[in-house]
Amino acid sequence: MPSFDIVSKVDVSELKNAVSNSMKEIGQRYDFKGSISDVQLETDFIMVVTEDDLKAKQVYEILIANIVRRKIDPQVLREISRESASGNTIRIRFEIVQGIQQEEAKIINTEIKKSKLRVKSQIQGDEIRVSGQKRDDLQRAIQMIKALNLQTPTQFINFRD
Repeated sequence: MPSFDIVSKVDVSELKNAVSNSMKEIGQRYDFKGSISDVQLETDFIMVVTEDDLKAKQVYEILIANIVRRKIDPQVLREISRESASGNTIRIRFEIVQGIQQEEAKIINTEIKKSKLRVKSQIQGDEIRVSGQKRDDLQRAIQMIKALNLQTPTQFINFRD
């Protein structure tokens, strides 16, 4: 029976490359000369430390541009905290979104059932397995899920006949 999995995963090595390229670009830009600006990749979040809101916005734009260049969806970053730090700096923490949350998994399941396609979907932890009799129905399900405006970026893997 043909099937595929819907997941939300981030290639950590590509993300690491995007962060290092961002730091290189920040070091080379004239408007950042002599300023305190830093981007660090931790295990499940990215920390941005900079002087003010204007520089924070510029650092974020540089980071997003490098993430997009590495073919990672920019929706993988969610700002979770913004706080003042020592030395008149701002510390912003971005969460790296991994896995499909239960609420969005339920939304995907209900949309698949509403579509009247001859496919079954079941939630398996932080991913969803979709199976059906015909390959065409599975491809229509993929197109329908892509058309949904989800908060989490999704990938379709393990397409089997």
